[in-house]
Amino acid sequence: MGDAMKRLVPAVLSLLLGACVAPTVVTQPTTAKPQPLPAMQSNNGAIFQSGSARYLFEEPVARNVGDTLVIVIEEKLSASNKSNTGTSRTSDVSMSGSGSMPYLSGALEKLLTGSISASGSNTSAGKGETSNSNTFTGTLAVTVVDVLPNGNLMIGGEKRVNVNGEINNLRMTGVVNPREIKAGNTISSTKVADARIEQVGEGVIADSLSMAWLARFFLSVLPL
Repeated sequence: MGDAMKRLVPAVLSLLLGACVAPTVVTQPTTAKPQPLPAMQSNNGAIFQSGSARYLFEEPVARNVGDTLVIVIEEKLSASNKSNTGTSRTSDVSMSGSGSMPYLSGALEKLLTGSISASGSNTSAGKGETSNSNTFTGTLAVTVVDVLPNGNLMIGGEKRVNVNGEINNLRMTGVVNPREIKAGNTISSTKVADARIEQVGEGVIADSLSMAWLARFFLSVLPL
């Protein structure tokens, strides 16, 4: 029994701790270090310097690994669904007979010469409606994590704000087309491909909004 309890306790603790961790949608790195630039020989005495060509002929926007970019988060999602169905069915059956049948018994004669009528109806109606609306706005400075072979930029960033013990985490990853970057080194989140945006809170207020770990544990193991 002692060995069984030693194996059972770590399993239960890992399950409880896993139930307390909030799920995340961000799976890519949120930062990257700049890559070392190749050494260039300077040609002193001339107006044009090879190392300054980038800044003379290019917009000061993110292009290389380690460059920063400002994402303007302006997500507005709205969905609605409405359905209404109805069916109706009515049926009538009637049968009647007349005449005299002397060769039949009284009960059988009444059955064959009597009148029978039946009617039935079936009605079904259903109605449903659902709607969902979300608005998410803000700004986040991200870093170019990688440059893809086609020139697109993989970006990632994270912001943590602590106010009186309440921590707010804002994370984002995605893929940016450098042609979509506007002057001022900014781009809208609506133009970020494979975007993963999440805002997660930590603290007393966030804990009060989540289900208790014991209730979550029983909710995940009970069949009902």
